[in-house]
Amino acid sequence: MIGNAFLLAFRQIFRNPMRSLLTVLGVVIGVSAVITMVTVGNGASVAIKEQIEAFGNNQLMVRPGLRLGAGQKVGAPSFKLADVEALKTQIAGIVSVAPQVNRNRTIVANGRNWQTSIVGTDNNYFLIDNRELASGRYFEAGELLSGASSCVIGETIRRELFGEDDEPVGKTIRTGNFSCRVVGLLKEKGTAAMGGDQDDLVLMPIRTVQRRIIGQPRVQAILMSVNPLSDRDRLKEAVRSLLREQRKLSAGEDDDFQILDTAEVAARVASTTKIMSTLLAAVAAVSLLVGGIGIMNIMLVSVTERTREIGIRLAIGALEREVLMQFLIEALMLGCLGGVLGIGVALGMSIGLAKMMEVPFIFDPRINLLAFSVSALTGVLFGFFPARRAAKLDPIEAVRHE
Repeated sequence: MIGNAFLLAFRQIFRNPMRSLLTVLGVVIGVSAVITMVTVGNGASVAIKEQIEAFGNNQLMVRPGLRLGAGQKVGAPSFKLADVEALKTQIAGIVSVAPQVNRNRTIVANGRNWQTSIVGTDNNYFLIDNRELASGRYFEAGELLSGASSCVIGETIRRELFGEDDEPVGKTIRTGNFSCRVVGLLKEKGTAAMGGDQDDLVLMPIRTVQRRIIGQPRVQAILMSVNPLSDRDRLKEAVRSLLREQRKLSAGEDDDFQILDTAEVAARVASTTKIMSTLLAAVAAVSLLVGGIGIMNIMLVSVTERTREIGIRLAIGALEREVLMQFLIEALMLGCLGGVLGIGVALGMSIGLAKMMEVPFIFDPRINLLAFSVSALTGVLFGFFPARRAAKLDPIEAVRHE
């Protein structure tokens, strides 16, 4: 009986293929939109998390200043190199520490100029920020101690000042009233998760930047790489206590610095992205409701068109449940057809959008199976009323129907 019902439903659907396709169009749009939103959202979450983690391996960043809030001051004194040294020597679990100062300056070479960020730091910065050299070398101990005029540049600086094929190591760039010799070229790192070119920078010894550019010995930020096996919460509390002691803050005073954990930032951003993609998928799921209404509408039309056929079946002995089953299976097949087509459209859209947005395509069989199941359920739910109406027809009146 069920086999015959599927056969009759198949024939009926493909007797009017265009009408059937238009009937399931809403389901196709709903299924494809939901799967595409979730798939692209998952890929974006993974990409953002990877890019944030690429800032540094198990990195903590300490910046002066307070979070905005009632009764809080925004400004706070910068750090000292003594604070950096204290963190290096007094807290277990910290692998390396690097000071950092930044200034935006115009640099000049080969008759070209470029506005960029000059970063003053030491060799620990390369380890903490996952920076590798394409050519040249890191800073020598004497250069760091004396504040020598040496620099390591990013790929963007090489391209803008020296051209695609020119080797910059050994050449000179100028900023303000002094020149520095390029001793290293960084490997290309690409665009950051929040935007911005990670290769558009010039690294110099921190003493060089302090003396020749900013004119004072303060440190704007402290970067730390921590042991991945250490207790992060306990380690951050130790850093907090040490810096309060270094900055001579009393027990009643608020912290005048912030400790940022890249792992926490990555998790929060990925979670926010996932929530947004889920909300978009929920909005897109409204299309399934529209598709269900379309199925119910065409099934009601089908019942009206086939009233005489239904009456003859009932008159020669067909049971109501058999007629009900026939129309429910037809509605189910329409829902499944919309689900299959929707999955196919979603795969194409997801792959295309992933390439366009430069995020990984992550196939999730669970969301595909869930969307298909919902499309099938939509067909059954919205097909039940027309099927019940067909099963309840009076055979005599149905046979007389023209």
